[in-house]
Amino acid sequence: MDRSAVLGPNGSGSLGGDALSAREFIPVGIAVMTVSDTRTDETDTSGRYLASAIAETGHRLAGKAIVPDDAQRIAAQMREFCHDGAVDVIISTGGTGLTRRDVTPEAVMPLFDKVIEGFAAVWHRVSYDSIGLSTIQSRACAGVVNGRFVFCLPGSNGAVRDGWTKVIAPQLDHRTRPCNLIEIMPRLMES
Repeated sequence: MDRSAVLGPNGSGSLGGDALSAREFIPVGIAVMTVSDTRTDETDTSGRYLASAIAETGHRLAGKAIVPDDAQRIAAQMREFCHDGAVDVIISTGGTGLTRRDVTPEAVMPLFDKVIEGFAAVWHRVSYDSIGLSTIQSRACAGVVNGRFVFCLPGSNGAVRDGWTKVIAPQLDHRTRPCNLIEIMPRLMES
């Protein structure tokens, strides 16, 4: 994405108005990383859903990987995506639970330049509407790494759908008002 094209001539997006404004949609490059010891390209339904939803929304699928539940390999793939010029956003699925093999937060959170703390709060609110108190078993998280937004979702199809449709996709739409993540993307690396 040409990050300078996001903001208006005065360097700031205008705020206020309806939930979706008349502003134009700005596509970004999104990489999908599935964390699983058992998923393959054929059985990765959550990753396949995200890839399809990204395209349907008008964004670009900038990369896709399946990585085993291994903290070093997860971190290595995340770093690779975060240094790819075509990638603006990374969404991972899986490895956010409470079992010994669930290590996505341990692998990714040390890479965060900033934690998006509100994501976990909103994610759990949305998840609660779908699965009730079982949402406490999720350690979904989000942050910024090297100027890229990173979202770590659970691996279930329902969790990925809720995360994408109810939280992530609206914030990756420049038309969402009063504000969205696309507006601040050009300033993520400013000093």
